[in-house]
Amino acid sequence: MLESSRLWRLLGVLVAAGCASGAQEEARAPQIAPAPVAARNAASADEARALLAQAETDVQRARAKRALWLKAWEELLDARKSAAANDFSATIRHARAASELAQLGLEQLAYPAVK
Repeated sequence: MLESSRLWRLLGVLVAAGCASGAQEEARAPQIAPAPVAARNAASADEARALLAQAETDVQRARAKRALWLKAWEELLDARKSAAANDFSATIRHARAASELAQLGLEQLAYPAVK
């Protein structure tokens, strides 16, 4: 009987030590700060605005030279809608596509017309 009571005490001490070390581990766990997430969102918002402005300029320049492709215009409209919805990744994707397509339209002017 004496032997079993010692085992129960030992078991109780081990359980208590395990609980205490678990609490210490939780206290030592690194806390994730929301500040870097906000900084990343602000950076992607700034990037989205800059790319949208560049796409607007490229599309306007292609339109002035009558080299604007319909797909470039559609991508610009999609970029504007995404910017209005604060979807920065979609704004970046559509703005890059619009800018690239508008520049391709301008490059096409250097080639001779098809006979």
